[in-house]
This record gives sequence, C-alpha cells and structure tokens, in this order.
Amino acid sequence: MGVKGDFMVKVMRNERVAAVLPMQENWLPLSNLDFILPPVDVSVFFCYKKPTGGENLFTFGSMVSVLQKALARTLVSYYAFAGELVQNSVGDVELLCNNHGVEFLEAFADLELRHLNLHNPDESVEGKLVPKKKQGVLSVQVTEVKCGGLVVGCTFDHRVADAYSANMFLVSWAETAQSKPLSQRPTFRRSLLNPRCPGHYDPSHDDMYVSVSALKPPKDPQPSVSNDPLISRIYYIEAEQLSWLESLASDNGCKKTKLEAFSAFLWKMVAAGEDGSGKICRMGIVVDGRKRISEGDNEKTAMMAAYFGNVVSIPFGEKNIGELKEKPVSWVADAIHECLETAVTKEHFLGLIDWVEAHRAEPALAKTYAGSGNEDDGSALVVSSGQRFPVSKVDFGWGKPAFGSYHFPWGGEASYVMPMPSPLGNGDWVVYMHLFKWQLEMIEMHAAHLLRPLTCDYLNF
Repeated sequence: MGVKGDFMVKVMRNERVAAVLPMQENWLPLSNLDFILPPVDVSVFFCYKKPTGGENLFTFGSMVSVLQKALARTLVSYYAFAGELVQNSVGDVELLCNNHGVEFLEAFADLELRHLNLHNPDESVEGKLVPKKKQGVLSVQVTEVKCGGLVVGCTFDHRVADAYSANMFLVSWAETAQSKPLSQRPTFRRSLLNPRCPGHYDPSHDDMYVSVSALKPPKDPQPSVSNDPLISRIYYIEAEQLSWLESLASDNGCKKTKLEAFSAFLWKMVAAGEDGSGKICRMGIVVDGRKRISEGDNEKTAMMAAYFGNVVSIPFGEKNIGELKEKPVSWVADAIHECLETAVTKEHFLGLIDWVEAHRAEPALAKTYAGSGNEDDGSALVVSSGQRFPVSKVDFGWGKPAFGSYHFPWGGEASYVMPMPSPLGNGDWVVYMHLFKWQLEMIEMHAAHLLRPLTCDYLNF
C-alpha cells in the first residue's frame, strides 16, 4: 500500500475546554520529584478506524462533541490539566489551578489511515497529528481523516505529569465519555512526597542527578553526534523474538525480564557503532516509584496508586564500549539488573526526595538526560517502559484504537526508547525510538530481523 507523507492538515476550529463545574482558584506546588524534570512536552496519539454500524450516529461532529463534553467533565477531577505553570512570589514554578482550560483543536487531514506513515512519526505525526502546546498544561487535537476515522492527539507538560499520570487521565476521559464511573480518581496530595526531617541520601544520588549550573557545555562534540540529528521511528518486535532475547539474557542462570533483555540488546547495538573501545557508554532505565515509596504501608500504597504527578527516577549504568562489544547479552543484562537494583527500593526514592530538597536553590536534571559534556564519552541511551500504556482502554464509545503511541522527541542529549504493548494484543511490542541517525542505521542494518518498521499492514488498517 502506498505511503503518503506530504499530506496537509488544516485546523478547522480552535476552542478552549474548561472544567464543567466552577473551580475555586488555588495554588498546587510541584513536588520535589517534579523539580527534576526539564520543561519538555510529551505527546500521545490514538488512531481510530471509521466506526461500523453507526455511520449516522458517529459522525465526526458527534464524536468531537462526545470528546469535548467528556473532557470538560474529566477536568473536574483532573483540574491540574486545566491550570497554568507560573512562578510564585519567591521564583519557584507552581501550578496555578485556575480552570484556564485546555486548548482543543479540530482538524482535517487529507489522507486515509491506511496511508499514514507510522514508521516515520517525524514526517507523519510531528506538527500534524499532535498539537504544539502554546500555553497551559495540556492541548488536545482531534483530526478527521478521509476514510472516516480520526486521530486523537494530546500534548502535556512533563513537569506536571509522568506517563503513569497521563495514562490515568486518558482512561478516565474514555470512561467519562461512556458514562462509566471512574475506575480511579487522582490525588494531588503532595505531602505523600514530603522530604524527611532530617533528610539524608546516599552518595549515589550525586552520580545520578546534577544541578544545572554544574553542567559543562560539550567541547568539540563527536562528529557522529553533531552531524547526525536525533530522529524518531516506530518499530514492532514479535513476541517470539522477545522470548528469544529473554532467554539469551538469562543464559547465565539468572532470570531476566523482557525489558532488561531488550535494553541489553539495545545497549550492545549502540556500543557496536561507536568508535574507540576506551570510551564509556551509558544506559538509563526509567523507574516508577509509586509502589516503592509506599512499601509496607497499605494505606499509602492505595494513595500512591492514584497519585498524579511525577514519581520517576532514571538510574543508569556505564560500561566500557569495548566490553559492551565483546561480552554476551547476558553479561550486559546483568549490568542493567545491577543498575536497577539500586533504584527499585523505598530508600532510593526517599533519598531522591531529600537530595532535591538539599539542592532546591537551583534546577537539577538526571545526568542521562543532560549528557556528560565530555567529548571522550560515547553515547547515552534511556529506556522507559510503556507496558502500562492503556491503548486498549482508550475507547470513547466508537471502538478501541487501532493504534496508539507516545511521541516524545525529548530534546535531551541522550537517545530515548519507549516499548509499548501492541494494540493487536498478541504479545508483540511496539517500540518508539528517538535516536541519532547513525544509531538507527546501525540497528536497521544488524537487527532488521528483530525490529521491523511499523506499517499499517501490520496493524490491519
């Protein structure tokens, strides 16, 4: 089937959707774990085929109306998404919950879903099917396509919500659209993440996070990075291949997860394309801390499961490129497992909260996001698990999405990868990658049997 990459998208209407009930204006402080996120936006989009059996009921106008009304009701509970980030009197960024509303765009795209080049979201999604957030915290775009389907795209400020929080919102929005009770209501209780008194943290936190003022600008960046742009691509990997990777990573007798195995494979692939065996290559893994922080406290566990905000850490390992090239996947997976063991604990997250408190005078970042600034270092790669991505639950009443994905060209100096469950529900993964061009070329050259370009044929569009 031909791919059409030069299609036009025309915005037909631009409105603002506020919570349906009057909201009392209030200030919501960011937590310490929000403060270590840079001011970047995250996008997510869902593709829906033309509804069958209800052509008169499910017109584009009627579906837009359902989305708008449900959004207005959902914002009553998720009022943070209707606010604005502003500086308070002492210069800290806080969330002003003033029901300013969500920018809501209606658009038309001059193509059919089956012609959408999902493998290359830089061409087909960026600036077309997900909105550029101009103000506020959240923007929504609903795009009609020629075949009668539609694409729902959202862009939100990462400082307000992590992927877990965004997933909660998306599911609640869909439940509201179908007049279902919310399966989970969010809590914004920042006291759940209060620092300890007295605070204390392990020296390892100084290795994972850094104050922005301490960052060194890169000197004479390596040609492979400076001449090659970071680009986004979407692939899929079959369940059988994932199981093979898992067994390969576990052949030393230590059982590894699919995420550990996949991350080890990617780490080796990226290292294989580096020049100079003496350089250091980093691998970071995004870890959610909700269950860790509440460990041993059943009441807090329930509250943290509904907590809206950022509760993530990015521990990383660093290895010599020569070793990564020579050692088997199981050795690399051991290194990832060891890195994760330091961060999947209650003490790690409580210590991170205390570390931020001790450095509140200025912004801080994960070192993997910022890069080392050392020209003698190799690449850095961050993997974030999207296995809880609720693609099958974002049904607004006209059927489950045929496809959904995050779109996150995050602007950091490290490559970024997000594996998600396939919408086919067959155990396959869909993998969003934001990598340097030379890294993608390396992967496509040596791992085409594992990572295959996502096509509409695979999705049965």
